[in-house]
Amino acid sequence: MSTSSPPDPTAPRRGTAARRADATSPWADSLGLMAIRCAQILLVAAVVVGLLWLLARVALVVVAALVALILASAVRPLVGWLVRKRWSPLLATIATFLGTLVVLGGVVTGVVFAVRSDWDELSSSAVGGWQELQRVLRTGPVPVDTASIDSALQQVTSFITSGTFLGGALSGLGAATGFVTGAVLMIVVLFFFLKDGPMLWNFTLRWFHGPTRAKLAESGDRTVQLLGGYVRGTATIAAVDALFIGVPLAFLGVPLAVPLAVIVFVGAFVPIVGATVAGAVAALVALVTSGPLIALVVIAIVVLVNQLESNLLQPIVMGRALSLHALVVLLALAVGTIVSGFFGAVLAVPLTAVAWAVIQVWTDTYQVGDDPVLGKDPRTPTNRASSKATIAERWKYQRMRHGAAAVDEDEDEDEDEDMPGEEPDRLQS
Repeated sequence: MSTSSPPDPTAPRRGTAARRADATSPWADSLGLMAIRCAQILLVAAVVVGLLWLLARVALVVVAALVALILASAVRPLVGWLVRKRWSPLLATIATFLGTLVVLGGVVTGVVFAVRSDWDELSSSAVGGWQELQRVLRTGPVPVDTASIDSALQQVTSFITSGTFLGGALSGLGAATGFVTGAVLMIVVLFFFLKDGPMLWNFTLRWFHGPTRAKLAESGDRTVQLLGGYVRGTATIAAVDALFIGVPLAFLGVPLAVPLAVIVFVGAFVPIVGATVAGAVAALVALVTSGPLIALVVIAIVVLVNQLESNLLQPIVMGRALSLHALVVLLALAVGTIVSGFFGAVLAVPLTAVAWAVIQVWTDTYQVGDDPVLGKDPRTPTNRASSKATIAERWKYQRMRHGAAAVDEDEDEDEDEDMPGEEPDRLQS
């Protein structure tokens, strides 16, 4: 029988004194609490800036690892499929790795050779088409002053030709030597991601336990799912757009149909903006080379293909993997373009989608469902990160939260209750 000591009669007095001291503290009022919060924010901001500075110092490694992670996320299911077809894991990895390099190298080579030989003619035709469009607008029934548009286009042109747009990502890596080094490093990292990716992630998760491990595991699964689905879906949609626009251009007799189709393919990797810009370039080239009637037909084809993409291809191929509002996509594109040029614009949207999915995994403050005052929930159940997990993944997260050993013990107890006749045998042994 345990005995407890009587309460100290002086304890309430000490608590009252402590509360009085806290009340007279300069940090106890609203201004003091605000100062403490501001100091915390400044400290966190300093840590974030320091991390960004360190990442900028090793930009070569960061970019190479990021590109390798995106490519590995896209082609990793092929490794699993080959293993299920009784290929050895090493042979499946090598075959997938070499196939990825061949496809990627072929696409890059085809884009370069298709555009490089006709780039001068293509750019001059686009400029001539814009000048012709200006003349039509000025002499039309409703004259339009294009001075402000010219000024904006001149700023955009100077931004593009200055190298910040196309060369922003490369300038962070250095000159040609740095680019080659980054490409070689990316290839090496890609191979090891394909070969040992699950093992490396397993090693990382073993440093954490309980709910933290479960959230990290779910964050990794959602990251790989989003990046892989985005790359595969975008490549499919880009190929369809290039085909459905390039073939009609060639059928209409528009010159430079092949490089225009290549521009459409590349532009499709920049959501919303890329397709619009590529279609505008195609229409301008058609205007100066084939006349206004053909240009109007090209515009109609581009609009039709864009509608087909947004209403049919995106829901079927991409699903709702990104779950981002159009405004968020545009803001991400703007920030990515300012930071890293064209490559930043390409990577901004999938990275933003990954960040949003990870935030959903780690926070539970969002009110799910309809509210009597706020109304309908803006997020549908299919847009939530939790809805992307399979049944097997949810069971895995549950075991991580409560401990696999505890879950297994519960299962063993259930089995013992179902088979009581085997208990004496185990006791005898």
